[in-house]
Amino acid sequence: MTTDTPSSNPRGPESAGVSRVLALTLATIGFFALAVFGLGALSVATDTDIIAVRGLGQVPGVAGMLAALLGFALMLWSSLRREHPSFLSVPATALATALSHLIMLWAAVLVARGDVVIATAVAGDLVRGGASAVLLAAAAIAAWSGVALRRTRSRRPRWPWEDENEE
Repeated sequence: MTTDTPSSNPRGPESAGVSRVLALTLATIGFFALAVFGLGALSVATDTDIIAVRGLGQVPGVAGMLAALLGFALMLWSSLRREHPSFLSVPATALATALSHLIMLWAAVLVARGDVVIATAVAGDLVRGGASAVLLAAAAIAAWSGVALRRTRSRRPRWPWEDENEE
């Protein structure tokens, strides 16, 4: 009986999927791309701005998106740390992402305008207008992808001449 050691197995040691850092990086980039595309598509489809308050500027939107990215990355990292991450973490990651976006955007509007009513109205418009649903869906898709990357036994592509054993 022989055992497969990294040197005797032509395909290398058994992969546990891609590394945690790579899975997190790819999923976070994917989330950002899906969120930007989804919010842009929503804006075009409804012919309205995502945040339709005059004179508010871009700071609340940027702050909200940065909070969403940070919330997404932290929640997904807590899942990817485990040896065998669960797909059951995807809804929690998506919900935390959408909520962190909403809370930070509410706070940024509150700081910019100093009015609780306007901040609450903007947050309510995000929920009613579908922007929060877009972020929730983007985060769910990206989180699922990150977990799938970690759970699969994938390896990097190899050309035939890269094999160590000659036939």
